[in-house]
Amino acid sequence: MAINVNTVYQTVLLILNKEQRGYMTPTEFNSIGTQVQLEIFEKYFEDLNQQIRVPQTDTDYADRVANLDEKIAEFKTFGSASYVTNGLLNYFTLPDVDSYNNNVELYRLGNVVYNNETEVQRVDRSDFYNIDKSKLTKPSTGFPVYLYESNFLYVKPTTITSGINVDFVKKPSDVIWGFTVGSLGQYINNAEVYNVSTQPTGSLNFELHVSEQTEVILKILLYAGIIIRDPQIVQAAAQQVQAEEINKKS
Repeated sequence: MAINVNTVYQTVLLILNKEQRGYMTPTEFNSIGTQVQLEIFEKYFEDLNQQIRVPQTDTDYADRVANLDEKIAEFKTFGSASYVTNGLLNYFTLPDVDSYNNNVELYRLGNVVYNNETEVQRVDRSDFYNIDKSKLTKPSTGFPVYLYESNFLYVKPTTITSGINVDFVKKPSDVIWGFTVGSLGQYINNAEVYNVSTQPTGSLNFELHVSEQTEVILKILLYAGIIIRDPQIVQAAAQQVQAEEINKKS
């Protein structure tokens, strides 16, 4: 379940206005919200790397590795790579539309699979160039390899020109609090899903796990304090964010 963008924006405005600290425009909120979402999203991978090294409890809902993986799962997807012939340089391009027909931007590459049954092994540039020299390591359709550079997949054996699928983590979509303007010039939230063609004034919720709502609000307030130049908001939000981080890791 995603975090409702209107709930977050109204909460931020309520806190700012309650103390008469200032106002955050929808444009400012959308930019900051997108930045905050990316910060929290990227931190998932760092935290997962740390927690993997720590013994975990087997109690339901308390395994931190499982909980982090659940948060990342919101962004896991898969799709088909497309073969491109460019003279002597042939490669596969990564999908920009996943198998669920969603427009996506790849963030981190996962498994690469040939014909939905054979995992393609990733190698570095040196191994990719030299792997054909030995009969023992020479790639085959039963043991294919790939080089990943410049967002392209170079696959061996070169007889493979189709059937390459990739699992990956997609980048979160930009946060949008969409609105129309009322008769008094006020902003009225448009909760319809944003679409550049059919619903350009619509909204896009935060894609983060709903458990991150408190941290999202605190981090946005932190940036809000910088924008309106209020050191008290910056200090209070920073302290609360730090306390949340300590609580997650303790």
